[in-house]
Amino acid sequence: MTQPDYRPVSYSRTTLTELMIPSYANFGGKIHGGILLSLMDKVAYACAAKHAGNYCVTVSVEGVNFLQPVEVQELVSLLASVNYVGNTSLMVGIKVIAENVKTGLVKHTNTSYFTMVAKDENNKPTQVPGLLLETHDDTRRFLEAIKRRELAQRYQSEFTEAKSILAVEQELYLLKDERCKLAY
Repeated sequence: MTQPDYRPVSYSRTTLTELMIPSYANFGGKIHGGILLSLMDKVAYACAAKHAGNYCVTVSVEGVNFLQPVEVQELVSLLASVNYVGNTSLMVGIKVIAENVKTGLVKHTNTSYFTMVAKDENNKPTQVPGLLLETHDDTRRFLEAIKRRELAQRYQSEFTEAKSILAVEQELYLLKDERCKLAY
């Protein structure tokens, strides 16, 4: 079966909802971040694989900032959509919300971006269909993803350069107000 040239964002939009149970909680009664990351990875895979029509692997995760804790007994919904496609890669945006079914309180706990790569039967990267932008929001997300990639590439380049010219002995003054002590 041949792949279509383009698929709309709506084609692969995916929602995963799961009840938070006591075994997912830490000693403080809050849901482990690792549980939420695992759920985000699952929904990113489902969304990317549906768009690509192929197996996909996670290559990077950006923006995992937990804004609010998730509690036992809350329903967590992960809303995923393909925000951007390259040749073999896809960026999946995921919005995580938690709902207390007793009180009706809904809270946005985080938004993250997973970059996935599609693989063929030989485990080689394979081209994905283009993205048909159906709405203003689809277009905004695609453009934001381009900017996100540009900033990430610029940061990586600048950080690599900064590391290469770092002279530790000349930079020790930066430790003056930090909570560390040299032991050598």
